This record gives sequence, structure tokens and C-alpha cells, in this order.
Amino acid sequence: MKFKKLVLTGAAGRLGSYLREPLSKMCDELVSTDIVDDIGTLYPGEHFVQADIAKYDEVYPLLEGADMVVHFGAIVDERPFEAMLGPNFIGSYNIWEAGHQQGVRRVVYASSIHAVGMYPKTEFINTEMPHRPDTFYGLSKCFTEDLGRMYWEKRQMESVHLRILSAAQVTNPRALGSWLSYDDLIQLVTRAVDTPVVGFTIAYGVSNNDRAPVDNASASFLGYRPKDNAEEYAETILAEAEVADPMDIGTMRHGGPFASIPLGQSAVGNMGIIDDRKKT
Repeated sequence: MKFKKLVLTGAAGRLGSYLREPLSKMCDELVSTDIVDDIGTLYPGEHFVQADIAKYDEVYPLLEGADMVVHFGAIVDERPFEAMLGPNFIGSYNIWEAGHQQGVRRVVYASSIHAVGMYPKTEFINTEMPHRPDTFYGLSKCFTEDLGRMYWEKRQMESVHLRILSAAQVTNPRALGSWLSYDDLIQLVTRAVDTPVVGFTIAYGVSNNDRAPVDNASASFLGYRPKDNAEEYAETILAEAEVADPMDIGTMRHGGPFASIPLGQSAVGNMGIIDDRKKT
């Protein structure tokens, strides 16, 4: 199936950089948008529009004639609530409300494990468990998941909420379970877009890791079958790692460092994430 128009928010981000090309091949027109001035060379059929998702009057025209929105635009770290409010809370509302007004069929949303990040690592979690956010960032994911459910139940606007665990290079023991490779990310987003009917769906964004700590069974109808496995990195990672402290909240909760930081303080800076975004 080839769509007429898709919209990708957060196109300048690390994950967005890997989604632009495959999404451009799924539609006649891909509108990529971000708050930055430029995202580099465009793919065939792709157009870039600079926009602030926290401003409704900038979001609304982007979605005219769009079949679906792949919504990856947000602050992707913990910040004080006031800083998160515009891009992460109001931005989500703007996407759903403008999408409804413009007749958008579906939103595919980059949610996060941090919506349930305070569950113990020893507890295998599924997609039906109540929210348990670890930060204001996680709270914004809970808000948007509930927003998506409400728009489905009240306005029949579909959405798939991808609770991404850690889509970054494997550099620590936690990532042996939480890793989502870029190839698997692309497959997951593609399945969320091309599955004929999704209603309101939550799916975990994680590769086929031996140590994956989540259960995606209820989202199996999407046809997402991850291929990569972080276990290939285990011997090296564990040989270099310090002995884990079972009393450390960051070690014992699904949210990792997000679970242990004070509210409003950055967690990403301590995670050793490598900025390997795709260049165009």
C-alpha cells in the first residue's frame, strides 16, 4: 500500500533521521518537520517544513491531506515540567486535535518505557499494566497514551503508541535487554503504519533480545517480528561492567537512570548515548 501523504515530526532527531527514507518510500509525499532550520538533503518525495509542534497554528496546515502522522517530535530527556509542557504535552494535543480536524486516520507515536519506568526490573511487564512513570518525561508519555485512547474511543482516530526502551548503541548492561536496533525500529514503525486496522494499540519498541524485559504478545497482530539481538554484545559489555548494586533504583527499575534521577534533572547525559544519526 502506498499512501498519499505522511507527516513525520522530529525529523531532525536521531531516530527521525533513520525513519525519513523508509517513510518516503511508503507515500507520494512525506512532510518532514522539526523546529530546526534544516535537515540536510531530502529524499525523493520528501519536503521539509520548519514548525514548532507546541504552536497549533503551525501544526494544523502541516496535516492537511495527510493519511497518517508519525509523531517523534518532543524533548527526549527529563526537564522541569515547565520546559516539557509545550513540546511534550501541548505538542501531543496539537497533533491529535489538528489531525482530527484535518481528517488524519492514524497517529504513530514515539512513546517510551518511561511511562512504566518505576516497575521493578524483576517484574516482566506487558502492555496492559497501569502507568507508572519515572519522570515528567515519562508522565508526558502517559498523557499522550491516554490522549490517544480518548481520541480513539470518542472520535475513532487510530493510534499506535511505541514504548521504545533504548534505541541507541549497546554500551551498558541495561541495553542487553532494552536495545532496539535501527533496523527493528524501522520495521516496527512500518508495521504500525501499514497494518490495516489498529484501533488504539500499545507496543514495546525492543529488539529480539534474549534478556528483553517486556511482553509484546497483545500487539502481535501488527506483525512486528524483530530480528536483532543484543546478546551478541553481552560478553564484552559484562566483562567491562562494574558489579551491579541491587539497592540502586536505577539498576532495579525498568526506567534505568530515569528512575533514579531527581525530577526535572537530565538523565540522558549520564547514559553514554552515541549520536550516530543518519547523515543525508
